[in-house]
Amino acid sequence: MIPQRHDTSRIGLLGGSFNPAHEGHREISLAALKHLRLDAVWWLVTPGNPLKDASYDYAPYEKRLAAARRISNDPRIIISDFERRKSL
Repeated sequence: MIPQRHDTSRIGLLGGSFNPAHEGHREISLAALKHLRLDAVWWLVTPGNPLKDASYDYAPYEKRLAAARRISNDPRIIISDFERRKSL
């Protein structure tokens, strides 16, 4: 689901594997919202990181997505599976 935004919305993007999602992700998102005067920050949860070794052990994608939703705990932080949907 893509949240409805206006043409003038200021959106920040935070991409990563979120393996695991943690308070640090939330804190930098809240800081960006405040200091950059953003309307929202979208967390782009990636299926995998091309900069990490192929044998890197990821938690299952759905669990990482669910944890990101739980940790974000702010309606201005939008959790997106865009990268997974676009890689299919």
